[in-house]
Amino acid sequence: MIYLNGEFMPIEEARIPVLDRGFIFGDGVYEVIPVYSRHAFRLQEHLRRLQASLDAIRLPNPHDAAEWTRLMHRLIELNEPEDQSLYLHVTRGVAKRDHAFPKGVPPTVFLMSNPLVMPPQVQVDEGVCAITASDNRWLRCDIKAIALLPNVLLRQQAVDAGCVETVLIRDGNMTEGAASNIFVLSGGVLLAPPKNHLMLPGITYDVILELAAAEGIRHEVREVADRELRDAAELWLTSSTKEVLAITQLDGKAVGEGKPGPLFKRMYTLYQDYKNRVMRAPGH
Repeated sequence: MIYLNGEFMPIEEARIPVLDRGFIFGDGVYEVIPVYSRHAFRLQEHLRRLQASLDAIRLPNPHDAAEWTRLMHRLIELNEPEDQSLYLHVTRGVAKRDHAFPKGVPPTVFLMSNPLVMPPQVQVDEGVCAITASDNRWLRCDIKAIALLPNVLLRQQAVDAGCVETVLIRDGNMTEGAASNIFVLSGGVLLAPPKNHLMLPGITYDVILELAAAEGIRHEVREVADRELRDAAELWLTSSTKEVLAITQLDGKAVGEGKPGPLFKRMYTLYQDYKNRVMRAPGH
């Protein structure tokens, strides 16, 4: 079951006009929200990021936070899995093809749920491999836009290499992954690139930094040089659906000792404990 423009329906019945600006121009934004035991994780943070993306493309939000929450709770109820991945998609609507914003056109609002597929335990225990590539995307990577062709092409490079992710380098600094944020352990300090127009402000990224601060783990938010990436003792990738994974091989070379490091193991446990605690909190 999905939601489309005011109606819940089977996905097979959903139809989008070919002149929808999401189809013609990629003119829209999206969110992906993990659901554990039928509870949406950090929902308000996801909705705030959605608002920031809508503001950035000058598209009025079709719903307030209460209505988004109601719609998502209903969608969760209508689908069977206990753990789900909610996809939320808003475009500028249907209009004659013209680059200029149309006037008086209602946005297209689409929500769907898929089973939440977590990384297999072997990836948690042994880590994953990644490659690097030049970050050739546009300069507004902070917008969670549906026009993801550059990310698709960069991520496919990792797939072609038999790896999980492509770590992106721009002007000598690491920005993020094609579909994740990246953390670097260098000199005993956990490094994270700053939130700016060159990276998406990840929800899991925020959780990792909050946990690091709460646990007294030395960390810095600053530019991370390519050489620090390649000389790292540990590398991690984070996302809403992968949570936190260790990168143990980069461009065919071992990261650190070539296996998940002690700080990763500690953070992985902290993250799972935090997630379980949040899901048990009142209101979830």
